Amino acid sequence: MKRTLFYALVSTVLITASAPRLAAEVEPGFTPLCDGKTFDGWKSSESNKDTWKIEDGAFVTRGKTCHLFYVGDLQPFKNFDLKVDVMTERNSNGGIYFHTKYQAESWPRGGFECQVNQTQGDWIKTGSLWGIVNIGLRAAEDNKWYTQEIMVKGNTVTVLVDGKKMLEYVEPAGAQPGKEYERKISQGTFALQAHDPGSVIRYKNIRVKKLD
Repeated sequence: MKRTLFYALVSTVLITASAPRLAAEVEPGFTPLCDGKTFDGWKSSESNKDTWKIEDGAFVTRGKTCHLFYVGDLQPFKNFDLKVDVMTERNSNGGIYFHTKYQAESWPRGGFECQVNQTQGDWIKTGSLWGIVNIGLRAAEDNKWYTQEIMVKGNTVTVLVDGKKMLEYVEPAGAQPGKEYERKISQGTFALQAHDPGSVIRYKNIRVKKLD
């Protein structure tokens, strides 16, 4: 009897440790941006709309390039703490944009992309600010849930993966938006990237705390 109870307790602990956070389990002070059932508050770019699916409470990329933008009432975001639970399949590339704005076609020109990539060919890996601060070391594993966190306070961007600080970028005084991509700390919304047909990525439990 005691041995059976012991095994049951161990099984419960293992299941709890490996399961991703439920949509309703949001840290104090954070607000969920997705309900895990619908695209309410989100809008995809016009091309390849069928790329995005909802599976087991997660936004999932399955198809050609398409970006999914948060268009809900809480935008715009300036200073914030954003947390997203992410799971990548092998050879998958994606990203989490911030300080961007809705764009019907092509790659978002506004804001920054925080890279999502463990094993895809692009050497720039998860946690990087793509094209600004590039990290070549793998921070997470494919087929396992992890939490990607982006914080913006004033002119400083901090990125963490499962609580481990990956980078801290301080935008130089007088920095100007680029001509092709407007990578300038300002304000805006968030977007999730579906990079290509070979990339399958799950984004879940998207939650934010405004720091203004």
